Amino acid sequence: MNKDPFKDYIKESEPGKRDKGYAWHTAIGLQAVDGLKTSEYLVHTAVRNIEGEISFEEANALLQTYYEENPASDASDRTEEADKVSARIAALLSERAFSFTPNEYLSVHRKLFTGIYSHAGRIRDYNITKKEWVLNRATVLYGSATELRATLDYDFSEEKKFSYKNLTMEEIIHHLAVFVSRLWQIHVFGEGNTRTTAVFFIKYLRTLGFDVTNDIFAENAWYFRNSLVRANYNDLKNGIHETTEFLEVFLRNLLLNENHPLHNRTLHISGTFKEAEKPDIETAKADIDALKADIEAVFQPKTASHILKLHEAFPGQTIFGRSDVMRVIDIKASRASDLLKEMAERGIIEPVSGQGKGRYQFRHQ
Repeated sequence: MNKDPFKDYIKESEPGKRDKGYAWHTAIGLQAVDGLKTSEYLVHTAVRNIEGEISFEEANALLQTYYEENPASDASDRTEEADKVSARIAALLSERAFSFTPNEYLSVHRKLFTGIYSHAGRIRDYNITKKEWVLNRATVLYGSATELRATLDYDFSEEKKFSYKNLTMEEIIHHLAVFVSRLWQIHVFGEGNTRTTAVFFIKYLRTLGFDVTNDIFAENAWYFRNSLVRANYNDLKNGIHETTEFLEVFLRNLLLNENHPLHNRTLHISGTFKEAEKPDIETAKADIDALKADIEAVFQPKTASHILKLHEAFPGQTIFGRSDVMRVIDIKASRASDLLKEMAERGIIEPVSGQGKGRYQFRHQ
């Protein structure tokens, strides 16, 4: 899909279409936090819903039938999950009912992942670690399995007692950043925490009077997740400390319609993505394995394979574009565009000026 159909709906003057367009755009964009992509079928189904041809219930039924008739041939293909969860997120974001309680938070997870995860809506009973690209494959220290419910209840009770009265917008945004980052750090569920937290947080923001019907979440979901990671990671011996600064920039764009650049490379703890310095030959060789490990940790296997193939085809400062991607890995134009966009958002490649529109090179590691 070369043109995003949802942006036009977000700009619609008709509230019903605008709100549905935002809900679908956000729902689909949020799949990026787990490296997932939706199908063209899902997009067409979403447009039918926005246009009023089908209800959310009918959209979900159509997706169920579609995947019964077209099951994935590859176990690593999670498109079905992305499509079904997107439809459920869109439906939840279109509902106005909401209660700020731990049970509501659990309910959101259950509604999103029933039939997809066996633990949908259930608190995990085991401890977890996750290798993060933004932390050079280190992990955040997540909540202890034995204390999850108590921690969740405590965070909700503290937020309920908090008063926003007489606070400046800077103070409000800082507090919201701390709240959502702590909620996410608990990581109540085995999988699906970021998508659940995002949906719950958006609905909570509405109760505080914020109208968040814009495309910030949809287009910067990966930045949102990485900013949550950075808000919960310390490595003091190396001068790295947890910070909500990145999350606050995201929230300023979301809530105040500001336009700060949201580049994932600026969040990386190494700082190597901030300046495009030329590494020496030995460093470049040593970093190839690190790049491979980072890509395989972040992307689905098939996508990681495509990226590594492109890296091999366009080494160093070799410049390439969509047609080159199509030729090297034999994919359609729309998929090549999506892949380039995702690589750029995650700091793998960078645009090159003076070479025509849509030209890139791999970023020095």
